[in-house]
Amino acid sequence: MYHVIRYNQPLAASAHRAPWTGFDRAIDSLFAAALADSATELTRVVPVSVHEDQDNLHVSAELPGVDRADIKVELLDDTLSLSATRKQGERTLAFERSFSLPVTVQADKVTATYENGVLRLALPKAQAAKPRQIAIS
Repeated sequence: MYHVIRYNQPLAASAHRAPWTGFDRAIDSLFAAALADSATELTRVVPVSVHEDQDNLHVSAELPGVDRADIKVELLDDTLSLSATRKQGERTLAFERSFSLPVTVQADKVTATYENGVLRLALPKAQAAKPRQIAIS
């Protein structure tokens, strides 16, 4: 047979001497969370949209406050990589994302525009990747 013994820990002696200790910890954790969130702001907030039509893949990324010179777009084989940095005071916020493209694209015909904080890419599909109508005899 087992006996259950209830055990209540008494408050630490320091809790009686410093009633604001818990409050101080809560405020410290609140500010630490706020600072951590702003450090990763660009990484978490960048919406990227990818869609396709018959001839192209279209990618758009919202990068408000980023200078055109701080945006990098790379296409290697069937992987598209986007990266950007934004300087905010003494801090630099960074964003990086890679996509495996579902079809082969014509790398030499890819176009990119950046206007009003929105990066837009048009990636023309390679001839073999476009759907063809096949006649049935």
